[in-house]
Order: sequence, then C-alpha cells, then structure tokens
Amino acid sequence: MEQRFSGLFHNPTILHSEQRAFIDLDYRTLYSEVMRKIGIYYAFWTREWDADFFPFIEKIKNLGFDQLEINGGTFAVMSPPARKRLGDEAKRCNITISYGIGLTADHDVSSLDEEVRRNGIQFMRSMIEAVGKSGGGMIGGTVHSAWPSTLPKDATDKRPYLDQSKKSMREMVRVAEDNNVILNVEVINRFEQYLLNTCDEALSYVKDINSPSCRILLDTFHMNIEEDSIGGAIRKAGRYLSALHLGETNRKPPGLGRMPWEEIRSALDAIGFDGPLVMEPFIAKGGQVGRDVAVWRDLIPNPDYDKLAHDAASFVRKVLC
Repeated sequence: MEQRFSGLFHNPTILHSEQRAFIDLDYRTLYSEVMRKIGIYYAFWTREWDADFFPFIEKIKNLGFDQLEINGGTFAVMSPPARKRLGDEAKRCNITISYGIGLTADHDVSSLDEEVRRNGIQFMRSMIEAVGKSGGGMIGGTVHSAWPSTLPKDATDKRPYLDQSKKSMREMVRVAEDNNVILNVEVINRFEQYLLNTCDEALSYVKDINSPSCRILLDTFHMNIEEDSIGGAIRKAGRYLSALHLGETNRKPPGLGRMPWEEIRSALDAIGFDGPLVMEPFIAKGGQVGRDVAVWRDLIPNPDYDKLAHDAASFVRKVLC
C-alpha cells in the first residue's frame, strides 16, 4: 500500500472534496527519492486461478521480490483465519500483498443486466472489505468490467456499458475509500477486453470518477499492442498511474525479449513513479490460466521457473529501479 494515501483514508475529518483534490497533487514534490517495489503474479507458477498463496510468500522473497500479487477473488472467500495467516507470513517476510481480479461474466459491473451488475458490485464489496480488514492495498485488473470479454454480439456502441461501469465504480470507490483500498483499472488489449483499451480511455474514466481510490494500471504487454508509444502512454498517465505490470511482447518474463525497457525507465523517472512494478509472465499452456490468457504452446522448453523469476527480478531491479 502506498503510504501517501493512509492519512486520507483513516482521518474522518478530511472532507471528500479534499480527497478528490488530492489526486491533482504532483507526487514529485512529495518524494525526492523514488522507491519502486518489484512484484510477481503467483500464476506464473500455476495452471489454475485458485491456489494456496501461502508458500509463494517466502519463495518470492528468496527470489528477490518485494511484492506478491494474488487472486483477489480467491482471497475474498478465504476464511478470516486463513487471511490472517497469509498476512502474518507476509509481514514476517516483509512482502507486500496486492490483489488482481478479472471479474467473470456473472459479476460484470458494466453489464446492462441490472441483476448481474448488482451481483458484481456485491462481490467487489466483499473483496474490498476483505482487503481492508487485512490492512488495505491495491486491487487491480478488470475491476471495471469482465474478463475475458468482448462487446456483445448485437451491440455497436460501448458507451452504455461504459456508463454502467462508471455507475458501479462510483459505488465501489466509496467502499474502497473507507477501507484504505485503491482500485486500479487495467488498460487491456482489444483481444481480451473492449471497454478500456488505451491510456487515453483510462484517463478519461478515472478523471470522471474523480476519487483517490480509482487509478490506472498499465501493462507493458497490452501497451505493446495498443499504444503508439509505450513511454508516451506512461507519461500521459502521469500521477494517475498507480502500478505497472511487466512482461515481454509475448508475455515472457522481463529481459527475454524486445520490450523497450530504457524508454520505459525514462518515462517512469519523468513522472516520478514510485509504485510497484509487478511482472505478470505466462509461458506455459494448460489449465484455465493457459486458456484464459491464450497460451497455446510452451514458450520456454523445460523451464526452471524459479531461476526465470530470479533472473527477471534482478533484471528489473537493474533496469527499472
């Protein structure tokens, strides 16, 4: 969790209008030293989205990471003792936990079906409150829609779905603000999602929501497909950029491809970015994970996953931190 928000969420004397004004501050005036945590998504090692996250905490610590991103949906339905056990292990290892989610079609908060939309809001509320009870943090991904998803067959205009999404988000940010949680809307390529495909679209969205609890998650893999300039998109996001997902152009771990890392570093420095850099590599076919991310072949023969992760962490720390 970025400490600069803690006073806003925990001080009840701060007015909501002041919370809104906060997002217009230039963070570079608040922090002279950029501190970027390096994280990794647990599903690099798994074939299914549901998993026991506990063993990954010490593992990723030993591999050189500062942050573990887990499935927020699974976390939401864990028992309070299980969530506490996970949190205690993270504290022991000095690891930050963040939460990713791709809402399923039956929880689509952008749906025109009001029952589906309400179900999605309730599911997100339970997730936000679970994260809040564990100290708060970031929930990122398709918190604004569903994934994977495309514009319904008979629809030609996505604006009604965008309006529904914003209607839902305005409810969810109120819960998030009360629970020290930031909802990061992820900009996703056109082949996986349809609502927010570019940084421009995400900027318009978060500015309209106008809450410190709704910010932007960019991803190098998706930007490689949709943006004219990766560095330009990062600069454009500016103070609204909360976190950055990392991966090569084919979703291999950072350092094994042709992603313009120097350009990315320059852009991050230019905006004074001090959020987490969370790699999200997918290299193996199989299971629901492989199907959902459309990996139909093994990208690396006989992979040593731990070594790949360790080498990628070292690469990112050297190149982006």
